Amino acid sequence: MGLEDKTIDPAAQKILSKAQKEGVQTVWERKEEMKVCAFGDAGTCCRICWMGPCRINPKAPEEKRGVCGATADTIAARNLARMVAAGTSAHSDHGRHIVHALKLTSEGRMAGYEVRDISKLYRVAGEFGIDTRDREINEIAHELAEKAEEEFGKQEGRLTFLNRAPKKRQKIWHESGVEPRGIDREVVDLLHRTAMGVDHDHVDITLSSMRTSLADGWGGSMLATELSDILLSTPYPIRSKANLGVLEENAVNIIVHGHEPLLSDSIARVVREPEMIEKAKQAGATEGINLSGLCCTGNEVLMRQGYPLAGNHLHQELAIITGAVEAMVIDVQCQMPSLAQVASYYHTHLITTSPQAKFPGVMHIAFEHEKALEIARKIVTLAIENFKNRDKSKVHIPEEKMDLVAGFSHETINYMLGGRFRASYRPLNDAIIWGRIKGVVGIVGCNNPRIPQDSFHVTLAEELIKNDILVVSTGCAAGAFAKAGLLLPEAAEKAGPGLREVCEAVGMPPVLHAGACVDNSRILVACCEMVREGGLGNDISDLPVAGVAPEWMSEKAEAIAHYFVASGVNVFIGVPHPTWGSPGMEKLLYEDLENIFGARFHYEPEPYLMATKIIDLINKKREKLGITEKPVRVLYDMAMRRELPVE
Repeated sequence: MGLEDKTIDPAAQKILSKAQKEGVQTVWERKEEMKVCAFGDAGTCCRICWMGPCRINPKAPEEKRGVCGATADTIAARNLARMVAAGTSAHSDHGRHIVHALKLTSEGRMAGYEVRDISKLYRVAGEFGIDTRDREINEIAHELAEKAEEEFGKQEGRLTFLNRAPKKRQKIWHESGVEPRGIDREVVDLLHRTAMGVDHDHVDITLSSMRTSLADGWGGSMLATELSDILLSTPYPIRSKANLGVLEENAVNIIVHGHEPLLSDSIARVVREPEMIEKAKQAGATEGINLSGLCCTGNEVLMRQGYPLAGNHLHQELAIITGAVEAMVIDVQCQMPSLAQVASYYHTHLITTSPQAKFPGVMHIAFEHEKALEIARKIVTLAIENFKNRDKSKVHIPEEKMDLVAGFSHETINYMLGGRFRASYRPLNDAIIWGRIKGVVGIVGCNNPRIPQDSFHVTLAEELIKNDILVVSTGCAAGAFAKAGLLLPEAAEKAGPGLREVCEAVGMPPVLHAGACVDNSRILVACCEMVREGGLGNDISDLPVAGVAPEWMSEKAEAIAHYFVASGVNVFIGVPHPTWGSPGMEKLLYEDLENIFGARFHYEPEPYLMATKIIDLINKKREKLGITEKPVRVLYDMAMRRELPVE
């Protein structure tokens, strides 16, 4: 496999070449060595009980059953459901940590933290029925945190944020029995029904997966996003840079990696402290301290504080291989166990901080909410002291880095389109109705070494914007677009004439960075606002929109994809579900779900063909809405007015 078959990123190619010379194995070499199990790939391998394990030939699934009698449909449905349960757990636990932090902050127990977005605190508190009149900010925040905590443990009723959805969508959820009750309740329910000897109906299991995923999208993830904004500030458009070239030769390089923003926010503040900068210079780092991020923790410090993005998921090993990183500080999710082995070739301190995510033999400094700044200073000091151990002969920092504009939250899009006093989605809806923008596509999700890194993301996005389709992105997909220069207003030159006109008028890129993976909930909120604004139907399923996970690989991605389909958004994937050995599941996912939710999954492994299919879908949505042709303004004279019907 050549370097170009592994990644389209020139910086990554250079560091991969360095890794080969230095004998350091990366994810791509391990992928080449690993022979894919056909049964696991097809979703027809079952290890739920120990009468097996059982496997069913995906080429003839109807000919065999598991020891217990489970069919390929049952096995594949259970396997996929358990991915959704795990993905929902990951995002929702993230949300739980943010809720806990808000509560501690309101009690004055998190030094250096405070409510930073008071107006959003009032808005969200109102949604939870909290009286905000004549009350202290911390008192309101404390009650909101308590109400948010209850969302996790609810046994009856439904999640509060479901009320944000259009009434028609809420009715669909209610009638199909997929309204989530409590976040934890749904995860437990799904794991129970997929245990040996419980639910054997692949349709029923999948509908339960949908309910659990909605507990993520409209529960845990949405809470994480909204309360993070309240606690850490709501993102606004901010300039920065991306790719491995953001590392600095004469600075102490610290990389934060993972998904939770609390400790990284503290580190981001500590590295700016004059005494820390002076300490770094005394250690020989003439440029002081350089902080950058990877994956979604990187997106968090990027969109709120402007720190550069060193890369996305498949850059994590490469960043260490540059030989220039003093410390990589990781919290939870998407960290490769291989980091410990890679770091052993270099001087890099790999530091774990979450009690949920430890590596054998790796330094662990537990994050404690009440001691966030103290712990941050300890970590930064360790990085500074490690600078002297850098082996200059092993250092190679690629020159590639790209400017970007990030941080397009729902609130900033609202403001950007309508201004301070007339903030609304009316300009966006009008642009869609008049055809300047044909539709909106959310491109989200991971990198996967099955596909050359970033290639699917970038090819698809460029094809869509060329056809006047606005792209919104989060997570590692946003990292791909950052490196490719698509998060710049100047990238509008690659857009079609209608989208280019809108971008130039507003001063925005044709691909909008909306945050981390957990911030896909911002896209849901934006869809709700488009429906509420009017002119584009009565439900999310009416909108000319689509979701895409081109290079997905994680269980969280499955949860995200499921809750978008359940919310009425067609989801396209470039890597197939592990269900192709189950005829029943394939028909359900790619056909029958549309009869229930007005949306379904679409699999297409070729980016240009996927773009064609997405454009066709959006055009059909536009045709159904009656906005295929550009509206013609008619000046009515008095005779024409007299002919108008009077009701």
